Amino acid sequence: MGDVLSQAEVENLLSSLDGDPTPAAPAQQAAASPAAPVYSSVPAPPPRTREKVTPYDFKRPERVGKDQMRALQTMHEGFGRNYGAALSALLRTIVEVKLTSVDQLTYSEFIFSLENPTCFNLINAAPLEGQLILDINPSLLFPIIDRLLGGGSEATPPARRPLTEIELLLVGRITGLFLNEMRSAWENVIELDLSVDRVESNPQLVQIVPPNEVVVLISFELTIGDVRGMVNLCIPFNSIERIGQELSANSWVTYSSKPASPEAIQRLGLQVQSAAVEVVVELAETTISTADFIGLRVGDIIATEKDVRQPLCMLIEGRRKFEASAGAFKGRKAIQVSGVITDPAQRTAKQADEDAA
Repeated sequence: MGDVLSQAEVENLLSSLDGDPTPAAPAQQAAASPAAPVYSSVPAPPPRTREKVTPYDFKRPERVGKDQMRALQTMHEGFGRNYGAALSALLRTIVEVKLTSVDQLTYSEFIFSLENPTCFNLINAAPLEGQLILDINPSLLFPIIDRLLGGGSEATPPARRPLTEIELLLVGRITGLFLNEMRSAWENVIELDLSVDRVESNPQLVQIVPPNEVVVLISFELTIGDVRGMVNLCIPFNSIERIGQELSANSWVTYSSKPASPEAIQRLGLQVQSAAVEVVVELAETTISTADFIGLRVGDIIATEKDVRQPLCMLIEGRRKFEASAGAFKGRKAIQVSGVITDPAQRTAKQADEDAA
């Protein structure tokens, strides 16, 4: 009878499983025999753990992987530096280009975040599918046009109007630099043939992908003196979907870690052989005062401690490489190489010992 629970004990166990700390009534506790052991066959409840719930927005699915986003960010950080240097040379002033964000959002969110009118460039990027978008903020564009036309650096409020035909031609120089630097930034992933298809002023009239399609928005902040503005590069997901394997942080950053082939080494060697280098031969070294140096005239003799039988030092591009002796060849002054200096530091110490002897 020791393995049978009373009704009061069963209710007490059920209340403990439900988390109710209310003890059983004293009268019910007294009903159980204190001398008889009680055994329970009910298993202990498992420990409760809290699981972290991550929200997921089905309207904005993250279709671009984290590795691909990191690769895009790293690629365009270098692109920003190069584009800033090219734009500085064109405008003849300091231009700072800084990558501000690389985000995923829907095409409709991107469109409604832009100003109207704006400079909305549709870019063909063969062999990628579809088109890319390059948007240049008018607050930045009109000061650049003013500077290209010879204007000063004074800050003027930007005009809220579409660009004229002459202004579009000038903007073509800015977008051309952008596409050239972008082509260089992507060349380790894919060779892009970039060109401007057309330029629009109202972004809401352009529908290159469905409104709920995911796009990657790469935003740059340009600073020219006191003028600041945004340049946005929009890449639809369907354009980079088939190159997702190549567009990862490991596939393009470490492309140069492979050992060079013999053909590449030979080709590089042939190119280096034709390079011109500076050759300088040190005849001797000595120390004179500034007054003696100023008073030097043609025909003066400078005495040194160097023995004529000691070899001369030949420097290649400022580095000690060979030992040589002076002479003449076909009536012209010449130098004959007599040895190779493997360690310039040892050569200097050896020469010092010879001079001291």
